[in-house]
Amino acid sequence: QVQLAESGGGLVQAGGSLRLSCVASERTFGSYARGWFRQAPGKEREFVAGINWSGERTYYTDSVKGRFTISRDNAKNTVYLQMNSLRPEDTAVYYCAIRVAPVPTNERNDYNYWGQGTQVTVSS
Repeated sequence: QVQLAESGGGLVQAGGSLRLSCVASERTFGSYARGWFRQAPGKEREFVAGINWSGERTYYTDSVKGRFTISRDNAKNTVYLQMNSLRPEDTAVYYCAIRVAPVPTNERNDYNYWGQGTQVTVSS
């Protein structure tokens, strides 16, 4: 069974940085797109960033462009989300996901495997 394990969440002040990591249990998933989503209390889970299988193409929701960077290391089965200039509105549970296709989308239903999530809290 495929497992995804996120880490790196925590409590940070506004303007600070965090780096999230997500390790997949299966090396073959280096051929597939990866995504990061987030869900704040009382809100729908939303797309944050995506990366294609090779890492050459990245995609972001408008609210994080210029602040967040998604990257991957296929040799380590790991995808990262570097989050800078954090804002209180970035507070959410962050989930990583795998889409069994080479290119990511911003639709949660297009993703096949999900992690358990890691809490990110940004204080003002």
